Amino acid sequence: MGKQKAKPEVVVITGASAGVGRATAREFARRGAHVGLIARGRDGLEGARREVERMGGRALVLPLDVADHGAVEGAAEAVENQLGPIDVWVNNAMLSVFSPVKKMRPEEYRRVTEVTYLGVVHGTLAALKRMLPRDRGVIVQVGSALAYRGIPLQSAYCGAKHAVQGFVDSLRTELLHDGSRVRVTMVQLPALNTPQFSWVKSRLPREPQPVPPIFQPEVAARAIYWAAHEDRRELYVGWPTVKAVVGNKAAPGLADWYLARMGYDAQQTCEPVSPERRDNLWEPVPGDHGAHGSFDERSSATSTQLWATTHRSLFALAGAGALLGAAATKLLLSLRAARLRNTQVERFRAGGLM
Repeated sequence: MGKQKAKPEVVVITGASAGVGRATAREFARRGAHVGLIARGRDGLEGARREVERMGGRALVLPLDVADHGAVEGAAEAVENQLGPIDVWVNNAMLSVFSPVKKMRPEEYRRVTEVTYLGVVHGTLAALKRMLPRDRGVIVQVGSALAYRGIPLQSAYCGAKHAVQGFVDSLRTELLHDGSRVRVTMVQLPALNTPQFSWVKSRLPREPQPVPPIFQPEVAARAIYWAAHEDRRELYVGWPTVKAVVGNKAAPGLADWYLARMGYDAQQTCEPVSPERRDNLWEPVPGDHGAHGSFDERSSATSTQLWATTHRSLFALAGAGALLGAAATKLLLSLRAARLRNTQVERFRAGGLM
């Protein structure tokens, strides 16, 4: 009898129509996964479905708003009925508003919080409902360096990502207390070249941009896939993320001062905002916008830091090899010194000096 074929992995991704979610859907599909695709924009979801199926996976399009817990719960049920038990749930959907706090409106804070924070809560609850009885599964929360370090002009988004960080810490301790084998991890991302900067609601005089250095969304997708399959509590992606998190812990006042001086211009291009600009705060912008934004020429497709982080075993082997090499060198030098001493003794004896 031939070897039984492994069952395809079943994955749910929120915010799957564009940007990081779109790239992540391709990353899982490339490895044969079946993918439940959640987002508001049907055009982008259909584009993601075609890409998943072109790579050999099955895709289920689920147009909904993650702020609606009932809709998220219904989507989880549909995925399990049509694709099978959910193995991995990726909470990625987000909204933001580029605006000084003094110009923000209460309903805008509420809307960003409902999607960027409560959307994560809703997805997590739907995943746990199915994973806990089976005592297996992974929930990946897509975070940001801004989960640790707030920056000017994005207070709603930063606040929501901070909330996700606290929620994940609480959940993780409860899973450990219960002895559950369901795992939750958080992937903290750097600035990425996604379409969000062309449709995010903005009150800035110039077009928004990610704070350089900028990475392609495929870097994030590889990190998310890796985090879903390796037992890592949290994963920082890119040196800018490491510097933001560690630097804020070491010198938050200095970070305040630096961002006050540099944080406004760093989030804007030189181009004035188009009077025809549309935003996606309340409704998706029509069309299939893909994974990449308009900053391809300025974006890196790789991260040396991520490679080093995800290949720690190689560094451990290299370290062990270096220690063994040092020990072997020391032994050889000791043996050489011993032979030299023995030769000198023999010469003394031959000369009748002993």
